[in-house]
Amino acid sequence: MTPIRIVILTLLFYILYRLLTGSRKKGVASKPRGGELPAQDVLVEDPVCHTYIPMKQAVTEKFGATVHYFCSQECRKKYTATQQGDQK
Repeated sequence: MTPIRIVILTLLFYILYRLLTGSRKKGVASKPRGGELPAQDVLVEDPVCHTYIPMKQAVTEKFGATVHYFCSQECRKKYTATQQGDQK
């Protein structure tokens, strides 16, 4: 055999080896039971425009003992104005 053939056969065996063992990834985190991904954030509904937004991104306002979540400052201001109008 010529040296070129040996190099080509070695390269082909290496590629075949990598293809066969490459599907077994090491160190990959296992999926949670049930095949579902864990929730990243909870969606909350804006009481003014009824848009669902992630709780971490929402604008909050506390009225009494309850916390309300809003999609924007404008919706928070509208809700605050209606609540103050209802209390009078």
